[in-house]
Amino acid sequence: MRAAVLHETGQDKLDVLDDVEAVGFGPGKVRIRIRATGLCHSDVSAMTGVLPQPAPFVPGHEGAGEILDAGDGVTHVKPGDRVLVCWLPPCGQCPACRRGQPQLCLAGFMNAGTPNFKRPQGDVFGFAGTGTFAEEVVVDGACAVPIPDDVPFDIAALIGCGVTTGLGAAVNTADVAAGSSVAVIGCGGVGIAAIQGARLKGAAEIVAVDPVASRREAALTLGATQAVAPDELPDARQRVTAGEGFDYVFEVVGKSATARTAYEMTRRGGTLCVVGAGAMDDPVQFTMFELFFDEKRILPSLYGGGDVLQSYERAIALWRAGRIDLENMITHRVALGEINEALDKMRSGTALRTCVEI
Repeated sequence: MRAAVLHETGQDKLDVLDDVEAVGFGPGKVRIRIRATGLCHSDVSAMTGVLPQPAPFVPGHEGAGEILDAGDGVTHVKPGDRVLVCWLPPCGQCPACRRGQPQLCLAGFMNAGTPNFKRPQGDVFGFAGTGTFAEEVVVDGACAVPIPDDVPFDIAALIGCGVTTGLGAAVNTADVAAGSSVAVIGCGGVGIAAIQGARLKGAAEIVAVDPVASRREAALTLGATQAVAPDELPDARQRVTAGEGFDYVFEVVGKSATARTAYEMTRRGGTLCVVGAGAMDDPVQFTMFELFFDEKRILPSLYGGGDVLQSYERAIALWRAGRIDLENMITHRVALGEINEALDKMRSGTALRTCVEI
């Protein structure tokens, strides 16, 4: 089958190859024919080594498609069912799941170190234990979440990560208060989902912050009340909050510099929500005095900070009701063979979210 492969960490181009095989099918596993996948910045971060991922690997973790085969013990899906791929499925048994924090379940990571593809030259990993830049993928049955027939594959793929992450950060983690002021730093797909979540919760002012003009324009059409470049953010804080700072600031870049900026833009007693996936060797610094004196809440948000299965259902219901706009988040559609051009658009920021049709 065809798949896009990164041979070595640090390469900026993918090889679209025809000699890749999905492996590992058996009890508890499913084989999925991928129909659409989103190109997320986390895929780029894994390619560059910001996020740890063994190579060679097939990127991609936002996917949707059809079940081709279900192994023994898999009863919730059958061949022909339409599903999205959950890259971090909760096991329901571990302490995190039992505490009601299934987004912190580590069971899904156990398979990330096991190759689920191979080529004649050897084993190939799938990013985050999945690898959706491929025509087929074999994953644990829990990774296959059924979707209704009226949900298109490209919309389902977005819900599988970006929408759930951004929407959940605003709705679950930060629990944005009605009438509040919000700033979102980083307006790619996840940032736009956070903006839509803040609007859904009733925020009065939502300032989108991004260096790319096209992303700022998209943010204004998808829920932001203002959109500014990063160097204009202090002026926006003065204009919107009389200099006090925003009630909520979402950092959706994943860098210590923007996290520090986000902290400074948050009012005393306000909430900084860290959504961006950053590097393990990029520390952010705060003084003990400011942590004590400012009483700002710093809330990390992983995969939307809640039960992902419930979050999927909520996103679908909100999309059906017209309360969130997912169609216009997809600004670029490409075939698998055009994936390197899509990567270039993502790096330059000219594509809000890319759907790869496979």
